[in-house]
Amino acid sequence: MKQSIKSSYKTFVTFLFLTLMQTIGWAQDSTSTTVTTSNETTTTTTWYAEPWVWVVGGAVLLIILVALLRGSGSSKTDTSRTTIIKEKEY
Repeated sequence: MKQSIKSSYKTFVTFLFLTLMQTIGWAQDSTSTTVTTSNETTTTTTWYAEPWVWVVGGAVLLIILVALLRGSGSSKTDTSRTTIIKEKEY
């Protein structure tokens, strides 16, 4: 019985959440349209089309990789181990 109540509660909350998201989506739609004409041409470029973005991204990735690879090697201590084998006394 409790499991069916939890299931119906989750279903109701999910339905309510999706309804809210749909309402927010409808609120973004414009009901009035305005038409403006312009003779100017605007060019827009996307952020990932710029070369400096790739250079900065590559540098950051390289720094992260170097930090991760150097960090794992510095935690090990360089100690020598000696194994002592004892002979049985008769």
